[in-house]
Amino acid sequence: MKPVSTHSRTKLGATLFGPHAHNAWRLGEDGLSLVRQTRSTKAVRFDALPQPIEIDLARSALVVVDMQNDFCHPRGWFGQKGISVKPMRRPIAAIAALLPAWRASGAPVVWLNWGVRPDRLNLSPTVQFKGKRSAQGVGYAEASAEDRGLSVVAGEWGAQVIDELTLAPQDITVFKHRLSGFWDNELDSILRQQGVTTLLFAGVNTDRCVFSSLQDAGFLGYDCVLLSDACSTPSPAYVSKAIHFIVQQLHGFVASTQALLPALSSLGKPSKRSSSTLRKT
Repeated sequence: MKPVSTHSRTKLGATLFGPHAHNAWRLGEDGLSLVRQTRSTKAVRFDALPQPIEIDLARSALVVVDMQNDFCHPRGWFGQKGISVKPMRRPIAAIAALLPAWRASGAPVVWLNWGVRPDRLNLSPTVQFKGKRSAQGVGYAEASAEDRGLSVVAGEWGAQVIDELTLAPQDITVFKHRLSGFWDNELDSILRQQGVTTLLFAGVNTDRCVFSSLQDAGFLGYDCVLLSDACSTPSPAYVSKAIHFIVQQLHGFVASTQALLPALSSLGKPSKRSSSTLRKT
């Protein structure tokens, strides 16, 4: 799902203008076409709660939330605060296993990381206090005792994805300034311009930035799937159980990478169950 350059050309010699091949104008010798191209469906079915689901990978994106140094590295912002990063590192293996298969399907990966302005001008008093909590604490856009750059500032070490998870050239990176990734940034616009309607969520923390982003995505009309084994939080276990319950009841579906991976590997193979069977499930 690569971006379309204004200099890219089709085999017929047309120049494309747009953010995606399926959302582009075509300029050729006979004039300018504003007709969008038909996008083929790439459906996969897998188990989820409260029921099995089928998604169109041609209109889906994997959103990986906050798997960055300041939260997941032992010497990051959280680690230097004395917070154990073990829970934040728990999803690494599941996400690392999912990424190759997901990219092979052609669906995009969106890295949604905290990356605030260094001057904090768009962060309210509440946001700034909760990030610092005391006069001696280290808040947003401040340097920790072991200086690894300003905390969760775009372009700094702490806002970079951890080394254990590899970014690909076609991946999309969006920085957020709130618990939800849909406030005060360009995430919604990017997804809509790519024609994405279904979002699968992974990352940290389940009950904070992951849930806030998923909930807002649902309010905006996206189909939402929480990948439970690719998410984690330092909060008590009952908190995650509550989030899973709320997602199933109100906002979408809860699945796992263990259920999704076999579905991705079966792409191109004849389905054992027809779509009519799915509708009856």
